[in-house]
Amino acid sequence: MLSTVVGMNATTTRGALFAALACVLVGGSFTANSLLGDYPYAGGQFLRYGLAFLLLVPLAGPGATTRLRALGAARWLRLAVLAAVGMVGFNLAVLAAERTAEPAVPGVFVGCAPVVVAVLVPLLEGRRPQRVVLYGSLFVAVGAFTVQGWGRTDGAGIAFSVCALIGEVGFAVLAVPVLRPLGPWLLSTVVCGIAAAESALIGVLADGDGWLPRPDAVEIGALLWQAVVVTVVGFVCWYMGMQRIGAERATLFSGLIPVAAACTAPLVGAGSYGAAQAVGSALVCAGVAVGSGAVSVWFARRGRAPGGTRQRVPERSLEKL
Repeated sequence: MLSTVVGMNATTTRGALFAALACVLVGGSFTANSLLGDYPYAGGQFLRYGLAFLLLVPLAGPGATTRLRALGAARWLRLAVLAAVGMVGFNLAVLAAERTAEPAVPGVFVGCAPVVVAVLVPLLEGRRPQRVVLYGSLFVAVGAFTVQGWGRTDGAGIAFSVCALIGEVGFAVLAVPVLRPLGPWLLSTVVCGIAAAESALIGVLADGDGWLPRPDAVEIGALLWQAVVVTVVGFVCWYMGMQRIGAERATLFSGLIPVAAACTAPLVGAGSYGAAQAVGSALVCAGVAVGSGAVSVWFARRGRAPGGTRQRVPERSLEKL
């Protein structure tokens, strides 16, 4: 039984670290986004995902072609929707929301993603939501709100913020059925390739011949950061985390996105980190620790209940951690 707990603890820890790293990278990418304000949206997305695709192709793993051929039309459609909703659509919704709303507004809505995923994924699988995950997601949502606050907005800002929430949820939920047959590396490769093609199509339709101007030195640096660090490293880590701890628990770590953004904002003079950000960060971390199962596994490994009394942990109950 001890070996089961130790193995489970290692799996949970690795999954949590992968998911946390991915979300911290995404949060830190907001600084790079601020440097691309004058570059066409679709062209920037094409360069970001196209470069990420080229970097990921050699890392897709053996038998990639065989696995892709075995997907079937329905799963290919799911991948296209995943790229359109969770990647291209999400970024477009955030940018559109920020035209009439302060950045905190879409951030607050996106911070509610753990609550939605904690309810939606179990319902789609025909089971009840896990209370510990749901409670943890509520802490994360409140913490994200505390970190960002609430800014000026209008009806359009709220509507696009809701679209951003849908995109964040879709990025996790739509990936669940295709993560097992493809694995994190090949899944990241495929969705980046599809997202690049979708971005190119949007660019041609929306911006015509000017959809892909030559970026300057600062824009090149920002695009390289987004492609190599945020997309290649971030996406692979995100799906590796999902693979180990599931979509419900992995999405809890999206609460670290506004925390990372708040921590890095002072570095470029785009904000400050004060008492509200500290309290919100603590709430997010508490929600992640409880909802992800890290606390339960810690007590289970030591054979103690949270109240301090030693107890025997049944094998069957450990399977649910």
